Amino acid sequence: MVIEFDDVPTLVSPVVIAAFEGWNDAADAASGVVDHLMEVWDARVIGAIDPEEFYDFQVNRPIVGTDDHGFRRLTWPTTRIAVASPPDLDRDVILIRGIEPNMRWRQFCAELLAACDDLDSQLVITLGALLADSPHTRPIPVTGTATEPDLVYRLKLDQSTYEGPTGIVGVFQDACVQLDIPSVSYWAAVPHYVAQPPCPKATLALIGHLEDLLDCTIPLGELPDDARAWERGVDELAEEDEDVADYVRSLEESRDTADLPEASGEAIAREFERYLKRRTED
Repeated sequence: MVIEFDDVPTLVSPVVIAAFEGWNDAADAASGVVDHLMEVWDARVIGAIDPEEFYDFQVNRPIVGTDDHGFRRLTWPTTRIAVASPPDLDRDVILIRGIEPNMRWRQFCAELLAACDDLDSQLVITLGALLADSPHTRPIPVTGTATEPDLVYRLKLDQSTYEGPTGIVGVFQDACVQLDIPSVSYWAAVPHYVAQPPCPKATLALIGHLEDLLDCTIPLGELPDDARAWERGVDELAEEDEDVADYVRSLEESRDTADLPEASGEAIAREFERYLKRRTED
């Protein structure tokens, strides 16, 4: 099977950014990044994978609704490919936004990567989010892996030591390794006691790492305000339940006494540099 593209422009050294709903996407933090990039970079969908071979429609059901013209329309669960030309970046971006498939994962990854190869992609970035013992009052931890040693060194990645079941993001990353495609994967640790979506603070954390990797400033829109509102909302919920408040304090103590990468001098300096750069541009 081949993904058919519609009116594809000539792309300049494109980089792929991919996220999938489901097991890999705690609180929709990773797919929220791609949704945000689609909006602020004015991305245009150029193709979609045929869902017939990859999705169980009793699990991921098609959705019926009304379009802008008042006509009834059926939308099938699928994975879409879009392209964007960010003004602050000297290369184009391919955005992959979809749902973790129910079957034929290897074929699914092969088809997407073949499409990326047709578009002459130079680098693949996958985004994920997991539930962890992370207090909502502290910076969201982000771990990363890369297939190229120079990327690990340049990005100073906090390499993941996770061992266990994986989702489509892990399989997609492994497919990149097998095909010798340079790739980076970022994972945000969402506080497990507030697992319901959205989690704008985790989405912001992933965007910050994307800015470091791409060496650009990504418009944040209302995300910072949403993240602060989210944190205040969780604070209020914790104050209403003494057990939750005690638990959060124990997580904070454990976090504050740990030797954490995000609390290092280099991490703080990178965050400050991002702040200064964004302030100068504003």
